[in-house]
Amino acid sequence: MENKKIYRVDSLNLEAGKVSFTPAGHSSKADWKTILSLAFQSVGVIYGDIGTSPLYVYASTFTDKIGHKDDILGVLSLIIYSIILVPMAKYVFIVLWANDNGDGGAFALYSLICRYAKVSLIPNQEPEDRELSHYKLEIPSNKFRRAQKIRHNLEKSKFAKIFLVFVAILGTSMVIGDGVLTPCISVLSAVSGIKPLGQEAVVGVSIATLVALFCVQSFGTDKVGYTFAPAICIWFLFISGIGLYNLFKYDVSVLRAFNPKYIIDYFKRNGSEAMFADLGHFSVRSVQISFSCVVFPALLSAYSGQAAYLSKFPEHVENTFYESVPGPLYWPTFVVAVAAAIIASQAMISGAFSIVAQAQSLDCFPRVKVIHTSAKHEGQVYIPELNYFLMVACVLVTFCFKTTEKLGHAYGIAVVTAEIITTNMVTLIMLLIWKISIWWIILFYVVYVTIESTYLFAQLTKFAQGGFLPVSFSFVLVIIMGIWHYVQKRRYEFELNNKVSSDYIRDLAKNPDIKRVPGIGLLYSELVQGIPPIFPHFVSNIPCIHSIVVLVSIESIPISKVALEERFLFRHVEPREYKVLRCVVRLGYNDQLGKPEEFENQLVEHLKEFIRHEHYILAAHDHQVEDREISEPVSTGSIMSLVNSSVAQSTHSLSSTRTQMVMSPRLEEEEEIQFVEKAKEQGVFYLLGEAQVVAKQDASFLKKFVVNYAYHFLRKNFRQGEKVMAIPQTRLLRVGMTYEL
Repeated sequence: MENKKIYRVDSLNLEAGKVSFTPAGHSSKADWKTILSLAFQSVGVIYGDIGTSPLYVYASTFTDKIGHKDDILGVLSLIIYSIILVPMAKYVFIVLWANDNGDGGAFALYSLICRYAKVSLIPNQEPEDRELSHYKLEIPSNKFRRAQKIRHNLEKSKFAKIFLVFVAILGTSMVIGDGVLTPCISVLSAVSGIKPLGQEAVVGVSIATLVALFCVQSFGTDKVGYTFAPAICIWFLFISGIGLYNLFKYDVSVLRAFNPKYIIDYFKRNGSEAMFADLGHFSVRSVQISFSCVVFPALLSAYSGQAAYLSKFPEHVENTFYESVPGPLYWPTFVVAVAAAIIASQAMISGAFSIVAQAQSLDCFPRVKVIHTSAKHEGQVYIPELNYFLMVACVLVTFCFKTTEKLGHAYGIAVVTAEIITTNMVTLIMLLIWKISIWWIILFYVVYVTIESTYLFAQLTKFAQGGFLPVSFSFVLVIIMGIWHYVQKRRYEFELNNKVSSDYIRDLAKNPDIKRVPGIGLLYSELVQGIPPIFPHFVSNIPCIHSIVVLVSIESIPISKVALEERFLFRHVEPREYKVLRCVVRLGYNDQLGKPEEFENQLVEHLKEFIRHEHYILAAHDHQVEDREISEPVSTGSIMSLVNSSVAQSTHSLSSTRTQMVMSPRLEEEEEIQFVEKAKEQGVFYLLGEAQVVAKQDASFLKKFVVNYAYHFLRKNFRQGEKVMAIPQTRLLRVGMTYEL
């Protein structure tokens, strides 16, 4: 019996063996029917942004009219090679392979890096998290030493950790800024088709369209999404047909622009739209097919046709797209253009929602309400606060700027900055994770940093004409997100340094003054190890605890989704009979807790499953001990070997293990499960610590300002914890505590 006391069944160790190694849903290894179907759907979801660029690119480039006829060829050449090198070569055929199970963007890349190197500033992950189905990726053996050296340098460098999270925050800020600028420039360009009514009418209709677009966001894009692909395909059909018509009618010789020497004659930045964050749930192969076979030919035809038209009518550069449309197709093209602009705007708005949800789950954004709008499609979320903020921002920007020329300058800086950030993070992934040849990495980095830096410097010359907008916008967002992440990190460190010894629970069990009340008490803490300092604070204020106490930690894992069967991990806090347990709830950055009743049922069901598993393992251990003479205490390692041996001999699957447990029921097991069920019927109650965070008296002025004022302002004006987790107020008990950081 003494040996049995040494051994503690711990799902934080054992659950690692219960993974379902589900392959990522974005592999290119699928049947061609599925790939082609996804390729068609991806046209509507991903390419609305780049697809609507022919509406405004020439007008944004030639803001001061066309100075020389060859300038048209120079700009067309620049457009052609920008599309070939950036969206096609870089994003479609390189960067998309760095997706995080179908999720893209700065935080997805940051999460990917965090899985291979301990660079997160809030290190609240468990070793067994690496056993999650979507956590591990196959690591090639070649170039391993180089990758290990880079990882070691990253992990020991505090500057590198801070810089990585800063880059992720900056990239996110630029994408959110894109969520403001894309609807403005796309809708304003499309509505400019009614320009004969006057510029004020164009602005008014654009604002009305934008307000309507944001008002329907709460309904989700699930049903509307089915019309995206056909509408955008019709749009590409229109622009390619009109482009070919203009090309052969006016000046087919503009195809000389395939000669890159014309770029030297007129080297000026053109907007090459980012699409990586919109990868969503389409396979890489389907995205490659849709871009290569549909999007690229259509854009090539559209831009070439407009260049041919401008070679004959250079004075029409301000509204090139609509001026070049043949008369009978004018109004049909206008309708399709507005529809395409709305779809492009919808994609960027949804992308902004998704990326803020990612940032919040990684403690890099203040708490906001995230609503899942589709039961079928993962990642379709709606954030009310962000929606209204974006709507007001879009209306103000459209009203103040009025034309696509100034908006183009702002849009270009936001896009190119995001591209440079992506280039740097993907280069690090190439070194750390992909481990490919150093010469390929150097070639990739030099080529794209050169191109994108040139574009950025060209756009910065227009800083005063509108380029200041995304820079100012991103500066504010970086400050907000940086302050929030810094204080959350310090809060976690405070709890880690002040966690309570496990002896406290033993002393508590012996204290006759502590009463047990019916029900299950869920005490939330950010710690994934140890007893949080808020627990003894609860007991000292209210000298009674529930019949079952679960110390719940919501752990953000740097992956997109955690399978439900892998989400809950349990551990007994000794003494076991006192029924205090730790529970780590692992969530990916696209996971949500769900409604309270659903979460409670999931937690209790997994607790009962843990109890069954625990009794089965203890029974297997007892059986092994009886057959062996043990002259010394059994170590955890040897016990785990016994457990693994027993489980391996009995079955290779978890379902068979559970069947064996049912076939060999134990009285203690059933009594404990019944106790849990009865406690659940008596009610589940939430114990939430209201930690007031303040800076120490001897802290610097800057730290006091950040912690005592800036962070306090953010907490006060964003949602509190119980609102984010949707905790019923009638079952919520809050106790305040002060953390001095």
